[in-house]
Amino acid sequence: MECQSFGGWNQALVLLLLSSTAILLFFASDRGDGVGGGVSNPIASPSDLTSSLSLRSPKRTPRPLLDQFPRTLHQEPDRLVLQTKKSKERSRRGVEEELARARRAIRRAAAAAAAESSRGNASGNVFHGEDVPLAAIYRNPAAFFQSYVEMEKRFKVYVYEEGEPPLVHEGPCKDIYTTEGRFIEELEQQQQEEEGGVRTWDPARAHAFFLPFSVAKMVRYVYKDQSWDQAPIKRFVNDYLRVIASKHPFWNRTAGADHFMLSCHDWGPHASRANQELYRNSIRALCNANTSEGFLPNKDVSIPEIHLHDGNIPRQLLSTPFPDLSDRPYLAFFAGGNHGPIRPLLLHHWKGRHADLPVYEYLPRGLDYYSFMLKSRFCLCPSCHEVASPRIVEAIYAECVPVLISESYALPFGDVLRWEAFSVSVPVAEIPRVREVLERVGEEELRRLREGVKAVRRHFVLNHPAKRFDAFNMILHSVWLRRLNVKLN
Repeated sequence: MECQSFGGWNQALVLLLLSSTAILLFFASDRGDGVGGGVSNPIASPSDLTSSLSLRSPKRTPRPLLDQFPRTLHQEPDRLVLQTKKSKERSRRGVEEELARARRAIRRAAAAAAAESSRGNASGNVFHGEDVPLAAIYRNPAAFFQSYVEMEKRFKVYVYEEGEPPLVHEGPCKDIYTTEGRFIEELEQQQQEEEGGVRTWDPARAHAFFLPFSVAKMVRYVYKDQSWDQAPIKRFVNDYLRVIASKHPFWNRTAGADHFMLSCHDWGPHASRANQELYRNSIRALCNANTSEGFLPNKDVSIPEIHLHDGNIPRQLLSTPFPDLSDRPYLAFFAGGNHGPIRPLLLHHWKGRHADLPVYEYLPRGLDYYSFMLKSRFCLCPSCHEVASPRIVEAIYAECVPVLISESYALPFGDVLRWEAFSVSVPVAEIPRVREVLERVGEEELRRLREGVKAVRRHFVLNHPAKRFDAFNMILHSVWLRRLNVKLN
């Protein structure tokens, strides 16, 4: 599937008075209350909200406004400016009040579930009429589903219209960068009259603002091949932010804290460094979610790397039912290039060593990659050049338990998903003993993990149009959670 083209440059710059606004960014720490693991979430109690951070907008010299407006607006300029200011303040208060109501509803749902659990009354696997295939895959099922319902009811995203394809408003909808293109496309294709859509054309109603540029497209059209010079990409990103900051008040109002970008290219984090406010303050939704390179799970969003060669899930991974564990003769499987710091270790220790643990650098001609996954109980998912691996999602599609081998990787949707319920994590130092680690997983535990893989699959599927709880909406929910953690004054 190819993405559509959208957008168009508007060369007229409307200059607005921009005021420096202090904002508070709250991070909720895990206190062992069953809410989440080592990453923050917004459903802790008010006493758990810590780490306030004051951010400043850049100093700008405003130009005279009145000369730029139509003559009819000059009749009562002081009154007009005052009314406009009050109207904007009311709109902003309304947005913040909506978020406050959502926070309260999530906390109430989490507290009610905890109270039921303490009385020994399991709340079951149904939340808001939605059947939960396996509640164990969620850190806090009640809190997550209440948060998701609040998102569906309230969350609005404003998409900037500045820019032209192919660099803005579209992205690659197949191959390794599928997630990037499909997310941009899904937002762009929402119509103004579409009921219940997350996109709004009224920025006064927006809780978040999306920067619709594609780093993958910049690498294709702006970057000079083999030069390794990222400067043209960074210049484009910085110039784009200058344009929207000049035309709209929203970026400078919060120093970018309620804005988000999305990229599945390895260079997405580097592109965000083009502007320090984008890097430090904005929500960065990235496949390359490397905590050792500046990714902050409290602020940024880890998104899954989904590799769809032609834009669709391979037919082999759509033919259900998949083989049961008894029909999977291989303990584990891997085939992939000798790239990055981790794969050479895996290939050195396991390539061609055991018939029931097939490890290939490249799969020999005539052998089918997905057939091996469907015949394996575990699928090895080592990081490549960067921390993310498309094999994680491929393994989930094949109902093969992912074996995560990485360092400093913030896992996708880790604020709501318990990855230990459907995957196995192997430290890099344990690669020589990977067989031993996997053989220690008992039959009952393996079946539990397999059930977790089945239950979590829907969260990693890209549908067109998007469906409830699919990858598009899970990414949105991750952005929603970060926005709940930001209180704007």
